[in-house]
Amino acid sequence: MWSGDKYNSAPLDRFTLLIPYCLDFIKWDVIYNAECPSAAPDVIFGPEDEDFHPFHMHPPSAEPNNCLSDWNYKDPTRLLTLLQFLRDQYVLYQMKRVGEVDDDRLKFEISTILSREGIEMHKSSGAEKSEEVKFAVPLLDMNINKMVSCCPWRYSQKIYLQVVYPVGRKYTSAPSAPRLKLMSSPELKALFSIDDVKLPPWLDGMCLAEYLPNLEEYLGKQVFEAVSLIEVRRHFIEALASPFGRPVEADPVFCRKATFLSASGVFTFLVHFLIPTQFPKQQPTIMLQSSQHFNSQMAPIKSRLISDYPWSPRWEPLQMAERICEFLADEALNFKRQCSEGQVQ
Repeated sequence: MWSGDKYNSAPLDRFTLLIPYCLDFIKWDVIYNAECPSAAPDVIFGPEDEDFHPFHMHPPSAEPNNCLSDWNYKDPTRLLTLLQFLRDQYVLYQMKRVGEVDDDRLKFEISTILSREGIEMHKSSGAEKSEEVKFAVPLLDMNINKMVSCCPWRYSQKIYLQVVYPVGRKYTSAPSAPRLKLMSSPELKALFSIDDVKLPPWLDGMCLAEYLPNLEEYLGKQVFEAVSLIEVRRHFIEALASPFGRPVEADPVFCRKATFLSASGVFTFLVHFLIPTQFPKQQPTIMLQSSQHFNSQMAPIKSRLISDYPWSPRWEPLQMAERICEFLADEALNFKRQCSEGQVQ
């Protein structure tokens, strides 16, 4: 937010918004009239969208939802309503642009997937890169939020497939595979990292409508497995309580973290467990934190991240916990000495 008057820092009459679209962001500037604050604002679109005229896109027989003609500056919902309308029009604008691309393969792909709900598309080009069309395809018709007990997520978690096609003018019998990438909302990483998902191969001659069902079936199994692994991690944390006592703190929803108070003689310290989503295939990372030693910034001294301890994913949770406890008996002595010497690595 800033002022349009370069000689005076006030009033702040304009700001820039990043609008989420097609798994990316578009930048719009919203500018109010400082001399007439009750007037509707101007919205400035990006330079690549100079042909975007949202209030002239409706069919002649239909009246547009003109959020500007009856503007009421006292209504705090009017700006959001305006921006939602503009974004809806932008979706239609980009669909029209993509539909006009002279590319046989793209025309065929669009005709086979338009029946899917929620697809967004974007045509981009520039002097520094070749013309291409990007699709954002929502996957999995399932409510992931309801699959997680006591789910803390405020918004519905979604997984998307980003598909990028280079634009060409000739259709070949075996066109190359598009660029594919799975994307999701950041909060989903607490349960399931899409970076760990290996995409199914794109076979010669395949189209997107053929690829998506196999991908969704595979991805659905991955999500169900990720949800089931919450209980596996919970049992591990419960097993840790046998040698370490009750945890000082633990993640009750995803069971990704747990902290225990431990002691070696008179030396007391915290043991932090960072548990990956792929547990027990991937072992937890451990970090020790002294409760008696502090650095020059008065922050508690911590150890390195520890993962070089005895481990087997085939062990029962109690055996895992006991072997870790045995390892930490010696590691705690080394950590105590490092804290005393002030040479923690």
